[in-house]
Order: sequence, then structure tokens, then C-alpha cells
Amino acid sequence: MLVQYALPAIVAMTASSLYNIIDRAMIGQIVGADAISGLGITFPFMNLSAAFGAAVGVGSSTAISVKLGQRDYATAEHLLGNTITLNFLVGLGFMLISFIFLDPILRFFGASDQTLPYAREFMQVILAGNIITHMYFGMNAVLRAASKPRHAMYATLFTVGMNIVLVVAFVWWFRWGIRGAALATVVSQSMALAWQMKQFADPRELLHLKRGIYRLKQSLVKNIISIGISPFLMNVCACVVVIFMNNQLVQYGGDMAVGAYSISNSIAMMFVMFVMGINQGMQPIAGYNYGAQNFRRLMRVLNLAIVAATVIMIAGWIIAMFLPYYCARLFSTDKHLIDMSIVAIRYNMLVFPIIGFQMVVTNFFQCIGKVKVSIFLSLSRQLLFLLPLLIVLPQFWGLTGAWVALPLSDSIAAVVAFVMMVTYMRKFRIKDEKLKN
Repeated sequence: MLVQYALPAIVAMTASSLYNIIDRAMIGQIVGADAISGLGITFPFMNLSAAFGAAVGVGSSTAISVKLGQRDYATAEHLLGNTITLNFLVGLGFMLISFIFLDPILRFFGASDQTLPYAREFMQVILAGNIITHMYFGMNAVLRAASKPRHAMYATLFTVGMNIVLVVAFVWWFRWGIRGAALATVVSQSMALAWQMKQFADPRELLHLKRGIYRLKQSLVKNIISIGISPFLMNVCACVVVIFMNNQLVQYGGDMAVGAYSISNSIAMMFVMFVMGINQGMQPIAGYNYGAQNFRRLMRVLNLAIVAATVIMIAGWIIAMFLPYYCARLFSTDKHLIDMSIVAIRYNMLVFPIIGFQMVVTNFFQCIGKVKVSIFLSLSRQLLFLLPLLIVLPQFWGLTGAWVALPLSDSIAAVVAFVMMVTYMRKFRIKDEKLKN
């Protein structure tokens, strides 16, 4: 069953990461190296937007999975309606506040006089379509929770395919630069969202749109946010870390170091997206079986997810260690940027073989509603370990210290996740034995 749910998500997430690579490659090759660095400055913005989107999308989809496992269909439908309302309100609020303070925020994120124009152009378009983005990702999460992983895959594949077509047209053909890349994203997501809403408008579906489900209910909102707080904090922490990372990179390596980090992240995300696809496939299965108190199947899907994620990340490690030049060359012809990107790729993906395990375990606790544990594991890697290392190590080793902080914090976080997982596996085994007796 994990393959049935995860494969569509993996295909969709892989296609999405391929689009990001193509998008950044065209920006780097056509617009220039400074544009790549400017795009890197927008990462904290994207993390922050994703944080609010995850708080609603992941929280509601997990809650829906649990309610479906309990056969509480009425509550599941109201969760669907509240998801739409929350996504709209959160997306609107984020857009308005960000527009008002756009330039100061980008400066705070590490933008220089050279990179600010590119970052501003990109974010102006992305923010204009922020409501659409929140709704699109939220509805995809609900599709997976509603036992429609293939529909979620179709929506993502359509978005990616349309994105690629529009990026080629807007950036290469019309030469609209980085603004064209952002516009391609918003337009393609708008088209996919229209199709998603059509699926949920079908009254024959178990979960469908109807009157009376959109009014926010305090109990449902609290349930959504309590589950979604973990991915929210994880993305907020990622935002804070990238802000520190960008500022440290600018200080010790200049704008090109930010561009190198952007390139290394693009390559790394190709494999991270694979694991995220596995996590998305695991989410409804884990939530359903936890709700049904079927601990044997719960642990089985967890173990399968860990093995698959580890294999994928080992493949990423091999590419990063032995083929970094060819990866960097996809994005730029600038020799200085390529050389710096080779170093960034190797450090960023140095301990990838153990990262898959940490990601799956963190997501697993989120899936079963263990909010405090999931929050702790989310914070441990970025806030408790990476952030202090980013502050301390560059003071001794400069730019190298910033690169070293990445694999070191990943290693420590993986050890912590292992300890937490072993502890809870024992608890689940005890519960399973009690249910048998």
C-alpha cells in the first residue's frame, strides 16, 4: 500500500524538483549569475510562505486521514471546508504584509545592491499569487488524504509540465527574466487549482464541496493547527537558518557564495523531494492505521519508508561526491560560481545517507499526532544544532565553517531521531501486545 500511495507522490515531487532545476538553470544561463544569487535570497521568503501553508495543508490532511480511519465522515467534510477558508485567509494576510515591507525584508534576508532587484522582481509576482499557491498545495494534501494520490500526482505533473512550457516561453522566448519565471509558476498553479476544485465539486465523492462546511469552527481549527504546528515551526526554522546562512555567506564569501548555496540546494532538493514523496505516501496510511489502532501495519509502513528513503539519499550522495562539476555546470558558465558550487554541493550532501531516516521519523510522529515529539525533532536539526554552528564556526574557519555546519548538524539530528524512534517503537510494541491479549 505504501507503494500505491507513495509512487504518485514521488513522481509528482520528482517532477517538481526537476522543474526547479530547469527553472534555475534557465535563469542562471540566460539572466546571469547575479540572478541565481538573487533567487537564493528569496529562499527564506519561500520557506516562510511554506510554513503557513504547511500549518493548514499538512494539519488538515492529517486530521482528515485520522477521521476517515475513524469513519467520522461528517467531521472530515467540515475539515475540508475549513481548510479552504484558512488557506484563503492565511494566504491573503501573508501577501499583504509581505508586499508592504518587501524591500526591508529582502535586505534583512541578505540582499545586496546587486541581488535586490532580482529578488524583488521574483517575489512581487510570487506574492501576487500567494493565495493561489496556498490553495493549490492545500488541496493537493487533501486529495492524498482522501485516498486520491493519483489525482494529487496528476495536479502536480500538470503544474510542472505547464511550468516548463511557460518558463521556456517567458524567460527564453520573451526574455522576461526572473519575473517571467515567477509568472510561469503562478499561472500554472492557477490552472491546476481550477482542476482540483472541480474534483472536489463532484457530489458523488465521499469528500466534496457543499454549503455549510466553510464556516470556521474553533475545534476544527485547533485540531488543524495543533497538528500543523510541527511543519510550520520546521519551515519557520528553515527560514531563520537560511537568513543566517545567507548573511554569513555574503559576509565571508560574497554574493557568489549565496548563488552557490542556491545551486547546491537545487541539487539536494531533487533527492529530498523523493523522500518527501515517500513521506506523503506514508502520511494517510500511518494516520489511518494509528486511528484504527493497527500498530503492526503502522510500524511496517514506517520501516519500509525508512529503507526507501535511505536508498534514495545514498544515490544522491554518490552523485554529489563524484559528479559535482556537472551538476553546477547546469546552472552557470561562470567559473567562479561553478568552483564555489562544487564545494557547496559536497558539504551540503556529505551525510545524505542518514538524512532520509531523520526526515521519515520526523514526519512519522507528525502523521500520528505526536505533536511535541515532531516539533522537537523539527527544531533540533535547524534551531538547536545548525543555527548555533552557523554562528560559531564561521568565526574560526570563515566560509568553510558555514559549509561544515550543514553536515555536522544533520549528523547530530539523525542521532537524536534514532533515539526517539527506538523509544517509541518499544511503546507501540507494548500497545500491540495488549491489544492482542
